[in-house]
Amino acid sequence: MPRWTRRLALLAGCIALPLCQAQSTPAAPTVRVRGTVQAVGPDTLSVRDRSGETVELVLPAALVVSEVFPITRSDIRPGSFIGVAAMPQPDGTRRAIAVTVFPEAARGAGEGDRPFDLLPQSTMTNATVAGVASVTQGRELQLQHKDGEARIVVPEDAPIVTFLRADRSLLVVGASVSLQAQVIEGKPTAARISVGRAGFVLPY
Repeated sequence: MPRWTRRLALLAGCIALPLCQAQSTPAAPTVRVRGTVQAVGPDTLSVRDRSGETVELVLPAALVVSEVFPITRSDIRPGSFIGVAAMPQPDGTRRAIAVTVFPEAARGAGEGDRPFDLLPQSTMTNATVAGVASVTQGRELQLQHKDGEARIVVPEDAPIVTFLRADRSLLVVGASVSLQAQVIEGKPTAARISVGRAGFVLPY
């Protein structure tokens, strides 16, 4: 059984257990799949994930597709609402792996600070930029969110991206994707897909 399928099965099983229910009762557990499109059908998608496993997914009629594309550091300004995947540093700051600048219509989405599944100990912080300062390593961002604040150092080589709503025409063989998958009616199903155009590889 592929690793991602085992993870879905464990999550689905957790919902049925009273102990799990006492802690949390998610209606539809999800896992993230990151990889490269191998094949596309009218309502199916085959993705090779980063571990080399092939994931076969159903594409529902209500599928949400977003195009992710690169922008520049100058697009991160005070007042911007951003998402930062980062790693902790000894001085209490975090070092950005990648930064997403949210479109204004998505301001507030997922606001807060939480663990992230990109790397061991990595975090995801969705917050508003309160200040931007130049430092030796790049730029330091002062972030504020509903539960607190964070200091993030964005190195010169950190990818910076944004996204917009798109359609399934971007789902072509070789495209880089990151998606949320759920088991629906016994079948692994894509709920939301982020995709890069023309060979752009998603940073997370």
